Amino acid sequence: MGLLSKLFGGNKPKRQAAKIDRLPTGSFTVDPRGKILTSTLPQSFPEVVVKDIGDAVLNSFSEAREANLPVAEMQFHFGGLKITAREQRSGAMIFLAPVR
Repeated sequence: MGLLSKLFGGNKPKRQAAKIDRLPTGSFTVDPRGKILTSTLPQSFPEVVVKDIGDAVLNSFSEAREANLPVAEMQFHFGGLKITAREQRSGAMIFLAPVR
């Protein structure tokens, strides 16, 4: 057993496993002013990022309306996330999922 122990790290210090943060999966809703109303995202996902995504989506829907483009849903990929947004009378519903 001594030989196997030496070969497979018997007395060597163990390496720390790299911590990998997983991309979130979930959804959230925002009101027309960008206030987050509900969320199924993990609490570890930064609220400031959720707010920024919500503001960008609302701004995109607003610009589409101003350009007379009938957009009810949009989908885009950003930083490994697939973001799907649906416009609602009371704001927007936004879904996040990792790109596969």
